[in-house]
Formats: sequence, C-alpha cells, structure tokens
Amino acid sequence: MKHKIKYTITASIAFLAMTLVSCSDFVEVDLPPSQLPGPVVFEDPVTARAAMASIYANMRDNGLFTGNLPGLSCVLGLYADELDFYRQETDYFYTNALFAAQPSVGDYWNGGYSLIYAANAVMEGAQQSQSLTPEVRAQLEGEALFVRAMVHLYLNQLYGGVPYITTTDYHTNSQVSRMTQGQVLEAVRQDLLQAVTLLPEDPSPEKVLPGKGAARALLARTCLYAGLWEEAAEYATAVIDDPQYQWVEDPDTVFLNNSTATLWQFMPADPTLNTLEGSLFIFESGPPPVVALTGELYSAFEPGDLRREKWIREITDGTTSWYHPYKYKQAGPTGTATEYSIILRLAEQYLIRAEARAKTGDTQGAAADLNKIRNRAGLPDTQTADPQQLVTEIIAERRVELFTEFGHRFFDLQRTGLLDNTLQGVKPGWDSSDSLWPVPADEITVNPNITQNPGY
Repeated sequence: MKHKIKYTITASIAFLAMTLVSCSDFVEVDLPPSQLPGPVVFEDPVTARAAMASIYANMRDNGLFTGNLPGLSCVLGLYADELDFYRQETDYFYTNALFAAQPSVGDYWNGGYSLIYAANAVMEGAQQSQSLTPEVRAQLEGEALFVRAMVHLYLNQLYGGVPYITTTDYHTNSQVSRMTQGQVLEAVRQDLLQAVTLLPEDPSPEKVLPGKGAARALLARTCLYAGLWEEAAEYATAVIDDPQYQWVEDPDTVFLNNSTATLWQFMPADPTLNTLEGSLFIFESGPPPVVALTGELYSAFEPGDLRREKWIREITDGTTSWYHPYKYKQAGPTGTATEYSIILRLAEQYLIRAEARAKTGDTQGAAADLNKIRNRAGLPDTQTADPQQLVTEIIAERRVELFTEFGHRFFDLQRTGLLDNTLQGVKPGWDSSDSLWPVPADEITVNPNITQNPGY
C-alpha cells in the first residue's frame, strides 16, 4: 500500500487516540494516552480494549460505514437507484462519473486500509501481550479479525479483487498485488471462521461489540456472495436459531436500540444523540436539503406494504411530494438515545437463507423464509414454487427491506448481473465499467503491482 500503511503500532494507536476522542462513550472506557508506546497499550486490558473501541468509533464517524453523507448507505444509494441528490454541486457518485484521480475514490480506499491496518495492529499487540488474560486476548483477536474481514469484503465489492492485508509490516504491504474477487472472499471467509472460534457469544448487552452471531452473519453474507449456498444457509440458520436474537413483528420497533433482532450496532458518540443516518436522511420541508428517495424505489413497494408506511415519510409543499428514509425516527438529541446505527440485523439472515435454499432446490424452505419478511410487512405469502422465480422475488424483497442500509441494493444488482439492465437509461452516464470503482491513481503510481480496473 502507499504511505498510509507505513505506521508502526505505536503511531497507529497514537493516531486513533488523538483523533477519535469521542469513543470513550462507545464502550465506556477511556482512550489510551496518545504517547503510550504500542506494547504498553496492550499490557493493560482497559487501554487494549480502548484501542479496539477507537476502531469502531472511526467506523461509525468516518468513511465506508458512517451514517453521514460519505457513508455507503448514502453514497451507494446515490450510485445505484435508491436516492436522488438535491445539492447544487456535482456529485460524481450520483452521476456515475468517477475517475481514478478523484480524491473521494482514494479516500474510501485509504480509509478502508487504515482500518485494516489498525485491526492488524490490535491483533499483533494482543498476540504479543504478556499481561492480557487468554479471554481478553481471544476477544480482541476475534474482533480485529472480524473488522479486517468486513472491511476487505466491502473493498472487494467496490473495487474488485483487492490486496488482502494481514500484517503491519510496511515492506510486505508495499509490494502487495491484487487478488481475484473469489480469492478475497475466501480470505474473508477464513478470517471469519477463525473469528467465530475466538469471539464470545454475547460480548455486550447492547450489541455494540461483535460476537459469534455477528461473525456468523457476515459469514453467511460472504458465502452468499461466493455462491456457497449450503454454507450460507448453515451460518444464517445458526444466527436465526441463536436464542439471544428474537424476531420483531412490529416494524416500528425494528430500528430501536433495544431491538432483539439486532446483531451488531454502533452506539452514538454522545449518549444524548441518536443516529447519524437520522440526521442525514430526515428533512421537514422541501425541496430536500441533501438527498431523498427515488420515485422508482417508492413505487417498488407493493400496495399495503407496511414498510412504505412505517419506514418512509412523505414531505409535501402542497404541490410536490418528496420521500425520505424513516427507519430511524430521530434526527437529533432526545436526552437519552433511543436509536443506534444498526450494522447487522436478523431480517438479512432470513433473506440470505431464503436465497440459498432456493439455489439448492429447497423451495418450501425458501418460501417460508421469504414469507417471514413479507408477513411482517403485512403482505401475503408468495405463490411461487419455481426456484428461479423465487430468487427473483427474494432480490425484490431485499430491495424494499434493506434499502439505504450499507449498499445492499448495489451489491445485489452487482452480484446477480443486473446492474446494466437496471441502471442503463435510469442513471445518466451509467456504463458497464461502473460496476466497479476505479483503483486510486496514487496506488498504482506507488506500487506497480496494483492494476487498474477496465474502463478507467
């Protein structure tokens, strides 16, 4: 990688400590002093825990996973067909006009690999510690593996096959090459399998730390992307059958911070705040200040779908109507937070298992899982028994269940080969090469082993 991955463990922890001062609220521990050398950080369970917490705070507040405008929930909603952009300036994601030298393209790449570097630093620090208990060491290693796998998974879907970074050694990282997308998925799978063995079942009552269930959920998604249908169904089933997660029937309570269907979520930086997503998406008058849902998405809901009633809000000036995501109801402080940013939730696992079952010919099981989602939305059971048609219905159901949640819509169109048919003629400037983002030009300049994607 380029210079951003040249940090030592000390520099990485110091950087995170100095820039993410709000993360003490995230896991209720203090950050390590910025001058603590790396080895000292990992000899104290409190500062070691805080080093990992700072990674979560960075994920929450910056880059790929933030609920702010730069996060994938918004950016990939604009890039695909979920969101329209209302600001005056040009948005290169909304117009599908990315280029290799564009700063934001490099920001996502560098931000992702900075997270990976920090996760590797925590893993190495925990492994080398002489003072941490085996339980603390295992949990930190498991969380670091989970984060490393998750970030690689997203980078892989955005840029195509990417380098898989497993060390903080600069000389090794400066000469890496791109792997194929399949190789990256297998590396993600292996990291998550190991994470499952290390993580506790229930590490935090509020689900703000990933446990075995979160790792299994991400495993199920990874296997779905890789076409490993039986494994995808297996891991989704393990999550669905886990008693610590319970299905929620009321759509109004799915996105509350105490939802029993949440697998993993980000706590706000301040206990009086709610989600960044709510602050971004909710508006009270038109035209929208930043983004609003597209008419195509609003029309994709079947008549009587409770999700359109409960998870979308209409704003009108009497002549024109606009619609914003309303999964999160709070746009600002409420004294005590009632909503956290949900990263993984149970409904996705039913949809993963439904698709995997349909792919293996278990149409009855696939229909049952699909109906679990449909019935909560007030919709009747599917009448389809054909496996291929079931998959089509499941992809359509994913669109209206998972909209504006970390790019599911774009990734679904991408992995099923439907991007061109769906977006050509709908998105101005859409080209087949837009299925992947360009690799940042600086990366190719610094490391000739890194190649560019076609079309850029």
